Amino acid sequence: MAGPAGRMMAAGGGPGDRSMDFKGSFRRLLRQLAPEKVTLWVMILAVVASVALSVVGPLILGRATDLVFAGVVGRDMPEGVSKEQALEALRAKGDDGLADMLAGADFTPGQGIDFDAVGGVLLLVLAVYVAAGLLMLVSTRMSIRVINRTVYRMREDVQAKLERLPLSYFDRAKRGEVLSRATNDIDNIGQTMQQTMGQLINSALTIVGVLVMMFWVSPLLALVALVTVPLSVVVATRVGKRSQPHFVQQWKATGRLNAHVEEMYTGHTLVKVFGRQEESAAEFREQNEDLYEAGFRAQFNSGVMQPLMFFVSNLNYVLVAVVGGLRVASGSLSIGDVQAFIQYSRQFSMPLTQVASMANLVQSGVASAERVFELLDADEQPESPALERPAELRGAVSLEKVAFRYDPERPLIEDLSLKVEPGQTVAIVGPTGAGKTTLVNLLMRFYEVTGGRILLDGVDVARMSREELRSSIGMVLQDTWLFGGTIAENIAYGADAGREVTRKEIEEAARAAHADRFIRTLPDGYDTVIDDEGTGVSAGEKQLITIARAFLSDPVILVLDEATSSVDTRTEVLIQKAMARLAHGRTSFVIAHRLSTIRDADVILVMENGSLVEQGTHDELLTSGGAYARLYQAQFAQAVAEVD
Repeated sequence: MAGPAGRMMAAGGGPGDRSMDFKGSFRRLLRQLAPEKVTLWVMILAVVASVALSVVGPLILGRATDLVFAGVVGRDMPEGVSKEQALEALRAKGDDGLADMLAGADFTPGQGIDFDAVGGVLLLVLAVYVAAGLLMLVSTRMSIRVINRTVYRMREDVQAKLERLPLSYFDRAKRGEVLSRATNDIDNIGQTMQQTMGQLINSALTIVGVLVMMFWVSPLLALVALVTVPLSVVVATRVGKRSQPHFVQQWKATGRLNAHVEEMYTGHTLVKVFGRQEESAAEFREQNEDLYEAGFRAQFNSGVMQPLMFFVSNLNYVLVAVVGGLRVASGSLSIGDVQAFIQYSRQFSMPLTQVASMANLVQSGVASAERVFELLDADEQPESPALERPAELRGAVSLEKVAFRYDPERPLIEDLSLKVEPGQTVAIVGPTGAGKTTLVNLLMRFYEVTGGRILLDGVDVARMSREELRSSIGMVLQDTWLFGGTIAENIAYGADAGREVTRKEIEEAARAAHADRFIRTLPDGYDTVIDDEGTGVSAGEKQLITIARAFLSDPVILVLDEATSSVDTRTEVLIQKAMARLAHGRTSFVIAHRLSTIRDADVILVMENGSLVEQGTHDELLTSGGAYARLYQAQFAQAVAEVD
């Protein structure tokens, strides 16, 4: 049948084409931290204590400077006079400016530097900074724990979401694009949070703490230092708005490039067979160029912020130094206070610069977060509680006026009715796009019917839980799927979850599927390890492994969608004979074009354009001379001659 992907990719994009909602995505990303509230509070308290100690440090250190300055001044003054007398003597000499400046110093004439007091202050500063460092270590550890747990939960949410998404989502989305969101984007979120979250909290608290201390030391100098803050805000806002769209484009381009690489790697053999290497390489270069351009613009625009913030920071430093010097000269402030204030001005500017320099990381992380949230917000399959279940699973299937369409404007199946008795083998044939595979997808509830209903043993499948319905159906597709592991593990995958499967059961299923012989020829037999591409076994052998897997599940209904297309004619005949033995008590739907499959069926359904045009046995349909007979003449006459 014509796959839905071709019908649903007209826009070319699939998920992920919405515009960036930075604020909304940022707030939602913060809400992901909610389950870690206790650890977050411990982290924040540690950061608060660390910042408090850090901002007190310069004030204490300023006291040491004052002690040294007082000692130097006092040493050169005559001993035995008071401070006030010494200052009066200076004014009497005409040194009013020097007297005003020394008025702010706490010196004793005739006494030099009190090294014991200076040493005590320095030891106190050392203790303060060591304590601040240890507390910052605690906060960093807590931050790492919070972030890793949050990213862990996001990965689990994405995995659970992928299990709940309908088949139609994967029809629209490229596999590499989905993988990019589940891996690259989540990794980028984790790295962004690791590099920014603790630092942002520390910077914000440092700004508040330093601001308090600056007003404590000198309200006038604090106001001078705040003059450049509006300029910093303008710079950060303008640059952020300019660079954010480029980060969105960068991660979209990453997803497209990953999708292309995944497709080309999966089909690299066909790419070489059809000589499309240059075309593939050209498309890769184009998408790689798009990614380069988007990444360059994003990084350049956001990178401009740091030098601009350094410029603003230096303006702040110059203003504080000039005004602070004038205050010292007037005696309004001590040299230690000005030294402390200059340190505070640097401490105040530094977190502003750090926040600005982290803007590109935050924007990149939020761009990735929005892509992950788009995946998490995708429409899910509605819940399917078990409202009703068959009293006994026998395999009776009935379709009553079933209608279905992928596109609301283009009907595919209309008014299809069919009744299949338990144990019957039903072959479904018809040209490509007739609706054969769609019919099976409706039976499995990968899609929901748009009209009519499907019954299993008298119960509408829409009233059964999907899990219960699918557990009673075994399915083998034309496209084989194996996972990295041993052949025995791949066959055992068909058993019910939680049930231990014995080696004897695995080997019996393999013999039933005629896979036992080739498996035993492999170096390690059933313990031979294969990867997810099935390297080391042929396409037909992979098909036999998947058929053995379906036999092991022992379902009530067996669905084989072109399942024997990759095996030779003789092996297919053997498989059909094995299926005939295993079909007792089991309803089988076989979608195939090969003669051996169709001739053995109890009933053959002929579909054209979504409608059932004929049904009957092989001989009956040939005698009627209708659509099946025409199909037989066109496709199967030569095959019959070869088999017979």
